[in-house]
Amino acid sequence: MVKVIASSVRKGNILEHEGQLYSVLSAESFFPGKGTPTTQIDMRRLSDGVKVSQRYRTTEQVERAHVEDREHSYLYKDGENYVFMEPETFEQVTVPSEVIGDQAVYLQEGMACMVSIHEGIAVSIELPQKVTLEVVETEPTVKGQTAASSYKPAMLSNGTKSMVPAHITPGTRIVVMTADGAYVERAKD
Repeated sequence: MVKVIASSVRKGNILEHEGQLYSVLSAESFFPGKGTPTTQIDMRRLSDGVKVSQRYRTTEQVERAHVEDREHSYLYKDGENYVFMEPETFEQVTVPSEVIGDQAVYLQEGMACMVSIHEGIAVSIELPQKVTLEVVETEPTVKGQTAASSYKPAMLSNGTKSMVPAHITPGTRIVVMTADGAYVERAKD
């Protein structure tokens, strides 16, 4: 374990608190005019997914767990788990669905992801910021609809929905954000 000051904690860090491992969801420092500066850390317990909020003095020491971040390629889904492979050693890692969460719908075969490993167990995963998907179904464009910021719902090839500009038709490949499924641009392929 490495001791660090609370104000240096960032989103995605893995902390040890009261013998449990937590993934940091957000960390915000407050500097009031009077009184002691504090850091508010919102985190999720890795063992059961419970969210916890903790407030520390900004200079207080917190224990940061030693986590190794390595790039892995997504292979396949195995029941409730997802299997990734380390490209250099070909070592396979099984990641439980709770670790991936809602982002699992954006996983594509061969996709490069950053997997955080603590004592041989995958504790968190970071997908690429953007993925390319195909529009499967969308409403037809209405004549006379203004082009300025008019979006319509579309069903994507991974089963998710996204709001897309009026000119997008079924069969079009688009780029979306993995964080929230928001439309970015038409794919350039």
